[in-house]
Amino acid sequence: MPVFDFKKEFKELYMPKSQPSIVDVPEMVFIMVDGQGDPNTSSAYQQAVEILYGLSYSIKMSKKSETPPSGYFDFVVPPLEGLWSVADAAFTGGVIEDKRKFRWTSMIRQPEFVTQDVFDAAKKTLAKKKPHLDVSRARLERLREGLCAQIMHIGPFDDEPRSMAKLQTFIADAGYREDMAAQRRHHEIYLSDPRKTDPDKLKTVIRHPIVETSV
Repeated sequence: MPVFDFKKEFKELYMPKSQPSIVDVPEMVFIMVDGQGDPNTSSAYQQAVEILYGLSYSIKMSKKSETPPSGYFDFVVPPLEGLWSVADAAFTGGVIEDKRKFRWTSMIRQPEFVTQDVFDAAKKTLAKKKPHLDVSRARLERLREGLCAQIMHIGPFDDEPRSMAKLQTFIADAGYREDMAAQRRHHEIYLSDPRKTDPDKLKTVIRHPIVETSV
């Protein structure tokens, strides 16, 4: 049987063009880990990523358990995503000089069959396999971003302001404004592995929540 690939099935969410567009993002299931600090140097961030992938692959491989989850289907583990803000100022993306001020929620989407029980079982499996990881940091949560504008950024992370300017101009010209609040934050989806990809070829979806200017 074919393996379900969220990126291919929901191209409007994961493969936008290099020109900005508007998308209504539906409710989805995520495993999330919160933290703060410079993602380039923070051990908490690196561990968060390891936890997220560890749990996601534990769920994917649960098909081999004695009692696979109800409604299970095989799937490609979706890409890593991040919601970003900073400690002491409004943040709409771009380069922050002091990256220690970052507050982030790292997350990976999950299939709808992933219930709290399935998630808890995956935590137990990962805790046995990698006891050095603090799996209690992870939580299962449903998130609906709603109306957003997004763009595909190609290039280094520090070059994101170039795409950000294009996105923000598009939002204003289309009669909208950014609507950053709570979980509606600067959102990045990482389609490339920075360990294996030339920085100039990195692909990152940048997504901002919006509302009509009159609201």
